[in-house]
Amino acid sequence: MFRVLGAGALTVAGLALAGCDGVQSSLAPQGPSARSIANLSWVMFAGASAVLALVMVLALYAVFRTPARHRGIPDTLMVAVGGFAWPVLTLSALLVYGVYQMGDLRAGPEPALEIQVTGHQWWWEVRYPGAGGQPEVVTANQIHIPAGVPVSIALRSADVIHSFWVPNLSGKMDLIPGRTNRLRLQADAPGRFRGQCAEFCGAQHARMALLVVAEPPDRFAAWLDAQRRPATAPAGQSAQRGYAAFAQHCSACHSVRGLVERRGPDVGPDLTHLGSRAFIAAGTLENTPDNLRRFIAANDRIKPGNRMPVFDGLDPATLAALGDFLGGLH
Repeated sequence: MFRVLGAGALTVAGLALAGCDGVQSSLAPQGPSARSIANLSWVMFAGASAVLALVMVLALYAVFRTPARHRGIPDTLMVAVGGFAWPVLTLSALLVYGVYQMGDLRAGPEPALEIQVTGHQWWWEVRYPGAGGQPEVVTANQIHIPAGVPVSIALRSADVIHSFWVPNLSGKMDLIPGRTNRLRLQADAPGRFRGQCAEFCGAQHARMALLVVAEPPDRFAAWLDAQRRPATAPAGQSAQRGYAAFAQHCSACHSVRGLVERRGPDVGPDLTHLGSRAFIAAGTLENTPDNLRRFIAANDRIKPGNRMPVFDGLDPATLAALGDFLGGLH
């Protein structure tokens, strides 16, 4: 029977650990902060396993011992060792190690680069402050960072409590209205890392994802320089028609720097270089002209509850033109 139970336990553990690797796993660390968290998790798991093993040994001893052949353990000794000394020893050791590891999350010099991230229902606004008279970069749902360099993420919320979490790179940090929290982010090497809002924030909480793109420092500098430039005028008849339709229908909530300024409150993402982003609608759809047209016409069905008006009355030619214009904003 014990062999069967052991085999079953190993099978369950194997299936559980099979999901610990991947694009969004805290047990596949790709940065210093995530590595400290993963190490702490494994040590906590080992400590819990040791406690469980001792409890199981004592339970089996109590079940299978023969009272006539073995002298019982005194109650006072059982309480003193099992109920006091052992928990104090194990939990104190885990506490000291946990506090030590937590210090590593903020170790090192203050990052030279700060990126401002604001959570909205249900998307992420990302700002790179301007320096030396250069304009700031405003994008959405996609954060570019230089690989191997620590970056400070200033976190704010525009409405409710959100939680910023990129499991491969760092731990969670809440975004609280009226307050700025800071999180250190660093990737060991170039790569793409998926993030997620980790605090229930409304109907589309599950569709509030983000993408962190770590690049070599020179490529990051080139990307940032390109993002600072305003959008170029659309080329081609279809894109020009889309530009006119965008100015008429979309500029109340969105802006395209250099072409269309937002006429209303700060409601929707800045779309200046939308064509260079991997996804739209905070990771809901891959960024393709066809998906852009689908989302414009049926966003209430694709992402119910979002604040974007429905444009299902637009004719197919205008929708196609809007897709061509937005997809060409690189």
